[in-house]
Amino acid sequence: MADRQSLSIVEDRIGVTHARMWRLALAEAFWPLVVLISSYLVLALTGLIDAMDRGFAAVLALGFFGVALFLLWRGWKRLKSPTRAEAIAALDGTSELRPMASLTDRPANATAEAHTFWSRHREILFRELKKLHPPFFKKDWARVDRFSLRYVIPAVIAGAALLAGLAGPGRLGRAFDPDLGALMGADKMVVEAWVTPPEHTGRAPIFLNAGAKDIRVPEGSEITLRTKAPSAPKLVLKGKKKTRKLKFAPTPDGAYEIKARLEEPVRVTVRWWGERARWTLDVSPDDPPKVEFVSMPFVGPRDTTEFTWSARDDYGVVKLEIGISLREPHPAAPDAEDRVALSLPGLTNGELTDKAQIDLTRHRWAGLPVNLRLIATDGAGQEGFSESTPFILPDKFFLDPLARAAQEVRVTVLREPRDYQKAGLNLDALRAGRLNPSAASRLDLAPPGVQKAALMLDAITWQGERYFEHLPTYLSFRTAHGMLESASSKPEADQVDALLWALALKIEYGTAADALRRLEAAKAALEQALRNGASEEEIRRRMDAFREAANEYLAARMAEAIANGLDAPPPDQDGEAMAGGSDLGGQDFEDMLDALEDLTETGASDQARQLLSDITNMLQNLDFQQGQNGSGQGMPGQPGEQAENDSEAPPEEQELTDAMKRLNEILREQRQLNDDTLAEERGERQPGGAGQRPEGEQRGDPGGEEGEGEEAGEGAGEREGREGGRGAGAEEEDPEGEGQGEGQGRRFADGSLEERQARLGEMVERLTRERAGQRGQGEDALEGALDEDALGEAREAQQRAEELLGMGNQGRAARNQERATELLSEVNRDLARALDDMREAREKEGAASGETDPFGRMIGGGGNDGEEVKIPAEAERQRAKDILDELRRRYNEAETEEERDYLRRLMDRF
Repeated sequence: MADRQSLSIVEDRIGVTHARMWRLALAEAFWPLVVLISSYLVLALTGLIDAMDRGFAAVLALGFFGVALFLLWRGWKRLKSPTRAEAIAALDGTSELRPMASLTDRPANATAEAHTFWSRHREILFRELKKLHPPFFKKDWARVDRFSLRYVIPAVIAGAALLAGLAGPGRLGRAFDPDLGALMGADKMVVEAWVTPPEHTGRAPIFLNAGAKDIRVPEGSEITLRTKAPSAPKLVLKGKKKTRKLKFAPTPDGAYEIKARLEEPVRVTVRWWGERARWTLDVSPDDPPKVEFVSMPFVGPRDTTEFTWSARDDYGVVKLEIGISLREPHPAAPDAEDRVALSLPGLTNGELTDKAQIDLTRHRWAGLPVNLRLIATDGAGQEGFSESTPFILPDKFFLDPLARAAQEVRVTVLREPRDYQKAGLNLDALRAGRLNPSAASRLDLAPPGVQKAALMLDAITWQGERYFEHLPTYLSFRTAHGMLESASSKPEADQVDALLWALALKIEYGTAADALRRLEAAKAALEQALRNGASEEEIRRRMDAFREAANEYLAARMAEAIANGLDAPPPDQDGEAMAGGSDLGGQDFEDMLDALEDLTETGASDQARQLLSDITNMLQNLDFQQGQNGSGQGMPGQPGEQAENDSEAPPEEQELTDAMKRLNEILREQRQLNDDTLAEERGERQPGGAGQRPEGEQRGDPGGEEGEGEEAGEGAGEREGREGGRGAGAEEEDPEGEGQGEGQGRRFADGSLEERQARLGEMVERLTRERAGQRGQGEDALEGALDEDALGEAREAQQRAEELLGMGNQGRAARNQERATELLSEVNRDLARALDDMREAREKEGAASGETDPFGRMIGGGGNDGEEVKIPAEAERQRAKDILDELRRRYNEAETEEERDYLRRLMDRF
């Protein structure tokens, strides 16, 4: 038992001895490789390799790997594997008795005495075996490792690791994975990268810094990478779902560029002889918009469909529509749905809530039960839907039988969902040279609805020359029939819609319907321009069209009222209303249009759209009534003659309004003259040529508040003489008709700069003389409102500018003109404040009586439809104009093109 235990101990010690001999053999064979690897590790951990040039570090790494391979091969050749016998011999040699070798001996004599002696000898050997210990081979290690590097190297590596800390693994990784591309110049590559969010998000491009992580970008963004390299790099986009590998494309300037769309979180890597750049991008999802009815649709005044809606989206709704589908659809088109666009407010970011008021009486399903739902679309094209709600579309109620017939024929065509049949090919007829009857009779190929409409038109117009009182109506019906006969497709047949709808309105309402359609079209065009941020010239053009349509509508309504028994107004009172002039119960209607024009010019789009809607509603709600005395022109809810008298402004207010209008005209022309002077100084305008003005600026000022040529004379001159009050001595001191009459717009635009400046100076001097004459007669309503000193200084500045223009010194003349403009603007602001105060006091006085006129003023009279119309105060409008004028002045004085571009963008936005 003791022998087995001794043998087990000896076996373990043999294994330890064998392992020590292996270590010694490995050290003897590979000590140069160990020293090389240890030195490289120390260089890496201490950061010395990172501090080297990347190219040199790559060379060092390549040299290290090459030498290491050589030393590994050399060591393998020199390695002598120790055997078990050598291990046993080394362990046995640690005892003088050499018990392991002695145990293998056998007694030479097999006698009993010899056996007894041999047994005692074995007991001694086994005891000696337990005393054996594996040798340390100190002499051999001293021979192999003379400098005890086996202790020094681990200590140095441990110290370097402690010094590196958490940066150690990264340093080792870079040391053993060198940037071999640096040998090709890849370490000099600079990768520029930026992310462009989708346009509908309104976010600016995001430039990516090297190594940036967790950058959040909107879904659908486009990443652009650009670099210069000897050959095309590769782009790797690694996402959760898939990995894309793309190749850069060359550009004309010798660089490489690539663009990719981002749909999910990705890790972006640029590789060329290794990794050149890397970013981690997190993509924010773009959810579909949400939309709902805040209030259910209902039928409002004039059969309009009204409701309140709410919509929200991450980056804003770009389109809003209402979807209309039949509650009991036609079997041939069970999924038919019509979409009608709704207008959006000016700002569409975030959550929107607005009230919609649309006219659906012309829709093909008018009068039928339908389902309505809202459809919102965001900039990415995603659609969001509201819950459907049942509704009965309002239809136009026609009293005239012919109007009802035209409407019935119209909807019969429009409600037919099926298309025409294809004409069959008659080969026999073609061979015989005959016509193909099935192709010639297009109406036979039409769907049943179109054929029914044609029969209805035949019935309506049977012997029309005998039964139709108005020949144009009969011809219109026959024209519609001809359109159906000649149509070869359903879209062509649907073109009869416009003709029959206009015919029905003409029969039912007469000429006022035409004027109303033009008014609504002009309103829609102006709303669209304000909503889409159109150019100043386009908004001005549409504003003029709306003004003209409003005046024509008033004239048509008045003519219709007179035809129905209302007496014509006296020539000295409302003759202008008959011609579409500015009088509608006084000056207020023209003031509302002027306020609307000011809002459009100063960029207040939301306020302008609200005022535009209020004006249109007020016009459509007008009710011309017979005056109480039988001879006046009635207004909504008021007696005719008395309402007209109550709407007259007091003389003091009229005088102040007249002075302000004339001063506004002078200011507009002075500002335009300033622009022309600076343009001539820069060489952008031919001297003395008013015709060099850009088109659209012939009306006095860049804002274009008056018409061109003769229209300008009417719009500026006659309004000044007709509406602005007739100040004392105005006509006597205006022998040439300046300030009223035809040709005022041309008078300001024609002539040299010096002549134009002289005329403006005369206008300021005339205004000052009138002020003195009124003060002398004790009729001065401008006391405390008109700064005579400022007017005098402005006149002196104008005179100096006139003299300098005559000498050809446009630079100094422009500075004096600017001084005159500032003084006149200051006077104009004072007048505006005084006028607002006067009107406010009059309104408060009217409020005490508890009565209002049709335009919301608290004076005598009945109820009205325009009580919610809010006209911006004159001072507020003047301040907005002053801001715009200041931008124009700075634009003219700008010295660099960059500054001009910036100011031009401000003016466009303003």
